[in-house]
Amino acid sequence: MAAHDNHAHDHGHGAGGESHGSVKSYLVGFLLAAVLTIIPFWAVMKGNLPTFTTGVIIVVAAILQIFVHLVFFLHLNRSSEQRWNVSAAAFTVVVIGIIVAGTLWVMHNMNVHMMH
Repeated sequence: MAAHDNHAHDHGHGAGGESHGSVKSYLVGFLLAAVLTIIPFWAVMKGNLPTFTTGVIIVVAAILQIFVHLVFFLHLNRSSEQRWNVSAAAFTVVVIGIIVAGTLWVMHNMNVHMMH
């Protein structure tokens, strides 16, 4: 039992210099995420905006919401401790961009070259 009492109970909190958010930062992140969800929902439900404008609103809100989640909930920042996480996230975005662009290109070419 004495060995257990001497064991440090850090459970990963503060062990590697990682920063955990405060209640205030989580509330700010939640409010921003909620607003960035309500805006596109409103744009779609209102229905009087042009389709292109509605699509742009949805895409911009989605991209902003990704950044809100990365900063406020996953605690990614420019500190040296987070450099590898930011690099991995950037690499993931590039790979997903290549996959999406390649898929759209292939689907467009298939549509153009199919017999009508």
